[in-house]
Amino acid sequence: MRIDLFLKWSRVILRRTLAKETCDAGRVKVNDVEARAGRAVHVGDVIEIEFPRRRFKFRVRSIPGHAPGKELSREMIEILEDRRSD
Repeated sequence: MRIDLFLKWSRVILRRTLAKETCDAGRVKVNDVEARAGRAVHVGDVIEIEFPRRRFKFRVRSIPGHAPGKELSREMIEILEDRRSD
């Protein structure tokens, strides 16, 4: 699955276009390597996102075959770090 679609389905980023822009701006890393929007993600990958005032790091737990509902989207990731900077 493409990383931009994964970020939308897991509700880490609410719109796919915003997820694509975030990736293409170089603010997303997968397993410590900068990732573009088309990069494939797999179960077990560690994704790190640098938001303007937040650093969010998580592990991919599952990749569903279709867009999940709200409850299932929470089970797609395991949060490793959620640091906010003021």
